[in-house]
Amino acid sequence: MSQRKLKFGLVGVGNIGKVHAKYLSEMAKVEFVAVCDMVQEKADQAASQYGAKAYYTASELLAHSGLDVVIIAVPHYDHPTIAIEAFERGIHVMCEKPIAVHVNDANRMIAAYEAAKGSYPDLQFAIMFQERTLPFYAKLKELVASGALGQLTRATWIHTKWFRSQTYYNSGGWRATWAGEGGGILTNQCPHTLDMYQWLFGLPARISGHAHIGKYHDIEVEDEVTAYFEHANGMIGHLIVTTAELPGTNRLEIVGDLGKLILENGKLLHFPYGQSMLTFTRETEQHFANWEISPVEIEVDTSAETGHSFVTQRLVARLLGQDVDLIAEGPEGLGAVTLANGIMLSSFENRPVDVPLDGDAFQAHLEEKIRSSNFVKKVNTMPAAAVDMSASFGSKS
Repeated sequence: MSQRKLKFGLVGVGNIGKVHAKYLSEMAKVEFVAVCDMVQEKADQAASQYGAKAYYTASELLAHSGLDVVIIAVPHYDHPTIAIEAFERGIHVMCEKPIAVHVNDANRMIAAYEAAKGSYPDLQFAIMFQERTLPFYAKLKELVASGALGQLTRATWIHTKWFRSQTYYNSGGWRATWAGEGGGILTNQCPHTLDMYQWLFGLPARISGHAHIGKYHDIEVEDEVTAYFEHANGMIGHLIVTTAELPGTNRLEIVGDLGKLILENGKLLHFPYGQSMLTFTRETEQHFANWEISPVEIEVDTSAETGHSFVTQRLVARLLGQDVDLIAEGPEGLGAVTLANGIMLSSFENRPVDVPLDGDAFQAHLEEKIRSSNFVKKVNTMPAAAVDMSASFGSKS
């Protein structure tokens, strides 16, 4: 394994950018050399704190900093533009979620990556889906992939632990606007949930979505969503999310022909069936039945390393010659964007939509929302020191 240090740069010194800056400054095998923010004061302060050079445009940073890797932590619309320029320069990319606001931009970004690999065969593209490292989700992936549940029939996810106050929404002019963020809970808070759904079950064949715009907050985008997914193999899925519920619930039920899993409150319960549920349904002579099954609690090692730093460490290890998997390859980010766009397109048009999506149709709706918006955003600047980003990250339990 190479002993050299990789030169990292960071674009965006907002709330999540500060998280990246801190661990980069402490990470072995990494030299944190450049930081960029369009607000010069933010860039200068971070550069001074971490001994990096300050830049005020992403293009300037990419052209003159001599980077090996760039972390992109800016508002979502800018992810593709910065990533594509980095790819063209042979610079490896770690992108914050989501990779793009809409599938057309996501596909453009992925195509640029694939094209750049013609000139830079070892080019790497990773996305920051750190929740894949959380022990309970990793165990779910293992169990589902093992086939222990047999044919999957239903997945229902109620995830309302995304509370955000009006003060949160007022903390940035770009937040919760069509032009600045491109959406609400599906674009900002739930990309991890959407990624986890498609990571576990794959993409559905059809999506029905119901999105409520500014139902509980003074915002112009969605803050409550219910979606129904139909999969090609017959499985159905449900997703219920909101940023306006306290104390909030995070409950995932996965039902299969041979058993059921329930994850809630730091416990993973397995209900093993003694026989095939579907065969029993077809063949039993009983008119009514109820299986009394005692659940088995699945042991999960919650001491496993997780989080943003761990995801970046995997990218560093690969770049320095280790044969390791990335937590999430960049092109995998298309799945979460597809679900988000599909839910909103279905809601906009009041009909189910098929997957693959009509990206042009969704983009047209989004551009019309931006063009016709007369929403006046209230902005109250909160001192950066008062924002604790750890409260927004998924816990190991």
